Amino acid sequence: MLKKLKKLYIDEQLNPKFIGLFINPFYFARKGLYKHVSELIRNLNGKVLDIGCGQKPYQNLCICTEYIGLEIYTPQNRQNKKADFFYDGKNMPFGEDLFDSIISNQVFEHVFNPNEFLRETNRVLKMDGVFLITVPFVWDEHEQPYDYARYSSFGLKHILSDNGFEIIEHRKSNNGIEVIFQLLNDYIYKITVTKNGYLNLIITLFLIAPFNIVGLFLSKILPKNDDLYLDNIVLAKKIKNV
Repeated sequence: MLKKLKKLYIDEQLNPKFIGLFINPFYFARKGLYKHVSELIRNLNGKVLDIGCGQKPYQNLCICTEYIGLEIYTPQNRQNKKADFFYDGKNMPFGEDLFDSIISNQVFEHVFNPNEFLRETNRVLKMDGVFLITVPFVWDEHEQPYDYARYSSFGLKHILSDNGFEIIEHRKSNNGIEVIFQLLNDYIYKITVTKNGYLNLIITLFLIAPFNIVGLFLSKILPKNDDLYLDNIVLAKKIKNV
């Protein structure tokens, strides 16, 4: 029973549904990302590389022949991440034109050398290969001190184009009033979070869940605003070597 509850909690953190309204402080951000990634990841196939894979949260959504996770080498990452390969953050340990598809989820803002990162991504991806990348536009500083940038839709288009990619589809996640409620909940979470997981759950239930519910209701009736949103979800393809 305890294992089932733990699995339910983990699932509701990644892909929140009704229960997630009450137990997930990042309800809108996670729900939006999962929705868009789960739809666009269908374009990935063949041999897939997940850069900054973490726990490979979207692997089960990807229909491919091989799914390989890559992480920066640290003792902590080697112990806690599900990566198949580790690297120095600069030179990926793969040959040229090796992968049919690449995904990088909420990683790019932590890359201090973005052009070098994209050139390496281009190098290991086959011509016309698909690249799915997500990156925040409006969000707080996180995973400090390794948080270096935020990207607008125009900034992403420019830097991807400079590094041999053409955008196929660009989506803006949480571009309604829910962006305000998510930022409010993030603020509450940051100032109340403790080392006690059960206490955090109680705080979420009583302080954050009401804003999730109100935000969800208002998001259904108020207009969208493409100038203010949480995350970029971009599907691109490699059109040239750089």
